[in-house]
Amino acid sequence: MTSDHTQNWRPATQLVRGGLNRSSHGETCEALYLTSGFVYESAGSAEARFKGEEDGFVYSRYGNPTVEMFQDRLKALEGAEACFATSSGMAAVHAALASQLKAGDRLVASRALFGSCHQIVTNILPRFGIETVLVDGTDLDQWRDALKHGAACIFLETPSNPTLEIIDLPAVIKLAHEAGARVVVDNVFSTPLLQQPIQLGADVSVYSGTKHIDGQGRCLGGAILCSRDFHDDVLLPYVRHTGPALSPYNAWTLLKGLETLDLRVGRQCQSALRIAQFLESHPAITRVLYPGLESHPQHALAKTQMRDFGTVVSFEVAGGKLPAFALLDNLRIVDISNNLGDSKSLITHPATTTHRAMPEEDREKLGITEGFARISAGLEDVEDLLEDLNQALDTALQTGTVKAA
Repeated sequence: MTSDHTQNWRPATQLVRGGLNRSSHGETCEALYLTSGFVYESAGSAEARFKGEEDGFVYSRYGNPTVEMFQDRLKALEGAEACFATSSGMAAVHAALASQLKAGDRLVASRALFGSCHQIVTNILPRFGIETVLVDGTDLDQWRDALKHGAACIFLETPSNPTLEIIDLPAVIKLAHEAGARVVVDNVFSTPLLQQPIQLGADVSVYSGTKHIDGQGRCLGGAILCSRDFHDDVLLPYVRHTGPALSPYNAWTLLKGLETLDLRVGRQCQSALRIAQFLESHPAITRVLYPGLESHPQHALAKTQMRDFGTVVSFEVAGGKLPAFALLDNLRIVDISNNLGDSKSLITHPATTTHRAMPEEDREKLGITEGFARISAGLEDVEDLLEDLNQALDTALQTGTVKAA
């Protein structure tokens, strides 16, 4: 529920008060409506709601007061007309694509994708007669060539997971729209605070709420943000009948996560930059990828379309898998996990976890080597994180597991 005065609120205020819809009890904290269904005053009222002639909820798979508050808050932050919350980030990605694509359609996607996104694009959608084409997302000529043959939709991540490639959103969106294609952007690594694809011209923006929006490792969730027309005419007929809806409890948890998103992401971005700078100077590290570093190939582009450079740093340990594993195993504070955006710092070895199912040849094209790792900066004191990384690398160097580059 929004009103005219709320539209001018700044992001930090939207994150705390956007979409607030108090019940008659006047509760301070958002109400949690743990119900699967709703009752009607009469049979005629039930009929009118199902026909869309009367306002009100009919079933929590379709809509729920707590879920609606989460959707309203997120769409206000993103500057989108509509939002549908899903059970996970991958449910959001799949629904955003599957709701609009049919047999015979063509999908063009960036090659640098999260492992499960890569599976949807290269394995699942083609089973239903959808042609998929992968391009180097940083190469405008490849987008241009692929779109010469037309497309129904394009899909991309920026920054990408885990190699942190930055794609020129305004330029790619312009090419896609000229070709008649809708643009779906996975904006998980940026969060709606650092980058707003809808405001840059994208048609659809998707999130995994499991990451920064919750940010405390408590629950799964996702969201699709889009225009009102796409929501009503394309997305709703699909999601209402396939059922990827977010649970009310998870929506309430994500609402509470949004309240501190600005504070957490700001601190995590600062720590990520310090970590990237430290790793870039360490003799055991051969490559560091972080958009905030001047050494990043798309650093200048990142400055033009992102408000900050993100909470994730990727890097390569000299020597391959065994040295990378030695680093992970010697860490005392940073946890080994495949998640990111958490209040706790987490480290991942993508080649054996998140991108394990991707063909080795595709991983090599992306630079996801056996020595490649991804660290998500948490809320610990950054000096403790730097000391932890340093001692882990020093221990591995002393044992001979890691060699100086």
